[in-house]
Amino acid sequence: MKTLLIVSHPDILESSSQQYFLSSLKDFAEVTVHHLEEVYPDGKIDIKKEQELLKTHDRIIFQFPFYWYSSPPMLKHWQDVVLEEGFAHGKRGNALKGKEFGLVLMIGVSEKEYQAGGTELFSINELTKPYQAMAHKTGMIYLKTLSIFQFAYMEEEEKMDTLIRYWQMLTMESNTSLASREKWLISQLKKAMQRTEDKKDAEIFQFAIDLIEENRSSIDGLKIVLDQVRQSF
Repeated sequence: MKTLLIVSHPDILESSSQQYFLSSLKDFAEVTVHHLEEVYPDGKIDIKKEQELLKTHDRIIFQFPFYWYSSPPMLKHWQDVVLEEGFAHGKRGNALKGKEFGLVLMIGVSEKEYQAGGTELFSINELTKPYQAMAHKTGMIYLKTLSIFQFAYMEEEEKMDTLIRYWQMLTMESNTSLASREKWLISQLKKAMQRTEDKKDAEIFQFAIDLIEENRSSIDGLKIVLDQVRQSF
């Protein structure tokens, strides 16, 4: 699976949250990072180039700071000119049908405020309805949004937990079963083993892989026993 990460941020070098997440992707060959303001500093978008990029990827992710309940203007402009009738929608526009689509949002307000009675009143799910409608109109499968609230105030452990969820958003199959998550984690540990030059680290990664596979064997064995018990009734 290939993922196209379309990033929009007018001053990305000054954003600690954007730098933290994007710098972690340098070894993810299956992820194409596409920062619109960097590629098009003059704002003139190459429509055909963008459409070809979309065609060659299976999952499309928009990543941006949540400005006034929407995206930075560059991403909105990109939507207006790239997702045109005849390409993304309309009688002959089905180039995106069946692809997956999701959002990664950097949000400066705490999560508790995005609800009835909070200062923002509405939930993130309600405020992102236009993107859900866009996915529906273009025939894409809408994924659960990854909302990153107040990154600057997170403890290191919370940042790492969020980073793992970010990697999963970009690279893991949309099947969220335990077996699927285990498979994804094993693949990431194997990649880490290949990158490290430290023998001790490699041994730790291998131990984690063995432990996950051993637990999976136990779970599968238990499932067989339970199936046999159910069939006996």
